Amino acid sequence: MIVGKVVGSLIATRKNENLIGCKFLIVEPFDKMEESGRFVAIDNVGAGIGEVVLVVKGSGARIGCRMESAPVDAAIVGIVDDGIGLE
Repeated sequence: MIVGKVVGSLIATRKNENLIGCKFLIVEPFDKMEESGRFVAIDNVGAGIGEVVLVVKGSGARIGCRMESAPVDAAIVGIVDDGIGLE
């Protein structure tokens, strides 16, 4: 899992039919994560800009948001309430 902060949103009016109705957010991983650089993730939990989130990438993302047939590579699966030593 990756811990990061939601820094923006993305709107795509034309997309794969399996992604219709999905909310896309831009996540910036914390420095201590092995992941570097911002990426787009499907929001599965109702996160918003400025929130710290848990993200799953790869095939786990499709499973985590129950979209096995969708072209999803990253999914927000949790909102962090408290975390010591994250930043």
